[in-house]
Amino acid sequence: MTYLDSQAHTSLYPPAAGFYPNGMIMAQITDRLTWQDPQTLEIKPWIAERWEVSSDKTRYVFYLRSGVTFSDGSALDAAAVARNYDTFGKGNKALHLPPAEVFSNYDHSEVLTPYSVAFYFSAPSPGFLQGTSVLGASLVSAKTLSHRFEELGTGQNIIGSGPFVVQNDIPGKEITLRKRPDYLWGPPALGPAAAAQLAGIHVIVIPEDSIRIGALLSGQADFIRDITPQDEAEIVRQHYCMYAPSTGGVSNSIAFHPENKFVQDERVRRALLLGTNRAEIVSQLFSPSYPLAKSILVAPAKGFQDYSNLMPFEPAKANALLTDAGWEMGRGGWRQKDGRRLTLTMHEAPQHPQSHEMLVLLATQWRKLGVELRIISGSPGMTILDNLNPNKTAMADVEVGRADLDVLSEEFMARHRNVLLQTGGQSRYAKTYSDSFLNTQLAALVSTPDETARQTIAKTIQEHILEHALMIPVFEEPQVYAGTPTLKSVLFEAVGRPYFYKAYFASQQGGQ
Repeated sequence: MTYLDSQAHTSLYPPAAGFYPNGMIMAQITDRLTWQDPQTLEIKPWIAERWEVSSDKTRYVFYLRSGVTFSDGSALDAAAVARNYDTFGKGNKALHLPPAEVFSNYDHSEVLTPYSVAFYFSAPSPGFLQGTSVLGASLVSAKTLSHRFEELGTGQNIIGSGPFVVQNDIPGKEITLRKRPDYLWGPPALGPAAAAQLAGIHVIVIPEDSIRIGALLSGQADFIRDITPQDEAEIVRQHYCMYAPSTGGVSNSIAFHPENKFVQDERVRRALLLGTNRAEIVSQLFSPSYPLAKSILVAPAKGFQDYSNLMPFEPAKANALLTDAGWEMGRGGWRQKDGRRLTLTMHEAPQHPQSHEMLVLLATQWRKLGVELRIISGSPGMTILDNLNPNKTAMADVEVGRADLDVLSEEFMARHRNVLLQTGGQSRYAKTYSDSFLNTQLAALVSTPDETARQTIAKTIQEHILEHALMIPVFEEPQVYAGTPTLKSVLFEAVGRPYFYKAYFASQQGGQ
């Protein structure tokens, strides 16, 4: 099968699988302890046949199926799982391997028997069980974990236990996976164990949208990622298959950096939220695959609440708030205060669909309020650095996928993605802004054992973010793919990455 992506993979270290080109490859070449049903979000057995969880969620024991091996022949046993999770839970500074953001309060592992392993936590970790199903917790061999982070961008250095193995990798251009014929331990929820039916997967990086689509429609490719909304109709018209699985987490949003001098005042942030015509953005730039955001979380996500009432389009009120905040309309119709124009700077985010076009339309909307939005199209390195500096950027285009309530902690906690640029994170430029109420709620979310209580905390977090105008949710971001109609049984994991374990071409004998 030929698969075309718009971007190349950057790292195949499991905790780096959040980047979709990385995650797509990891989904094919590795397994996980558990499988999350993408429809019900229920956690089901995989490498772990069963598990036990202490009532306070500080100890988890997993009982593994025997006979599973990595592609180098080494056993995927309790010792291998323990080494993986100790690395993901703590990181490895000597090898520059960062910890996984999906594990909270991780302390240590204990090998109980050759095929049973326990994990211990310094405080309750209710999201851990779901965390065992994510691609960021993919299981790799001891040899893989002996490499430095910088060496894990090359596929040949990644040894997993999945239905495919890396045959060849030309970094930045293509990677070839071949079927593992002795693979007999797929998720039981997907049916009888068997090797993959596809002989292999050839992943080619083609940044140009038109070339990827042309290759699909001409039969040169079988499956492509990153379909623009404008191209969906033509693909459907020619009777090809469209797929738009949800990423299951935080909506694509504009996250403010409240330390920035222009958006420190909540009245300014509130004005920008009320002055954003989100429905216009979605209707003009996106297809029905991209629903209007109704909350911090997307509608299919666990913990979703409809907060549309907190995000109305009210330009008159927005103008009044800006005036009340001391930003008077001045020469040329621009808001000014103390001789300064209200100018906000942010980077476009090429990894998100229509990011540039969305920001251009947003700039047009905010121009009617007298607010200038400067859009930067910088290099990836420049974008990362500027987005860590609240003195340079007033906000960022953000989104994250994870089918668990802990996705809120991943997005907002200072030690994780820290999209609000609070103090205590990796940004050395964040000096003053800290939201103690939000941080208390986030800490409670990741350490409260009771699921009902966690749902209440998640509700409080979302309400707080919107009531204080810390973020403007715009649309629910799916991952959009297209494929030839002869390719059958394409599956997706819970946050929208394709899983080709059961896929086959209609012409293949035995494919049902």
